[in-house]
Amino acid sequence: MRNKFTLLTILIPVLFIACAWMLPALSGSDGGARITFAATEHDFGTMAPGDEAVHYFVFTNDGDAPLVIVNVRASCGCMASEWTRKPVDAGAKDSLRVEYNTKIKGSFSKTITVQSNAVNPTVELKIRGSVIKGN
Repeated sequence: MRNKFTLLTILIPVLFIACAWMLPALSGSDGGARITFAATEHDFGTMAPGDEAVHYFVFTNDGDAPLVIVNVRASCGCMASEWTRKPVDAGAKDSLRVEYNTKIKGSFSKTITVQSNAVNPTVELKIRGSVIKGN
């Protein structure tokens, strides 16, 4: 009786671990959309107040299913962003437009959080630069 109990206490955890290890392979978790940005940071350099500060972050859907960007959230109200609301097909490229308000003087370092249906659902982008006092 004791041998059966010992065998079960060893066998049950081993089976549980084996099932947990096999689950991702069985569910096909490698499939789906995958968002890959050509660059995740941009430096605007030094600008004068009123200069245009627009950057396009180019991305590719490297997955095998359509990619949908669900939300783009800036770290402050000093930025505006635009992105496609339509699905991006597997293998296709698109871009995310980010604009910084250069009426705000001083150095800046800001983040943009991109949320999507990809297997890597959250990507953080960064911009930085400096707006100096104009003449």
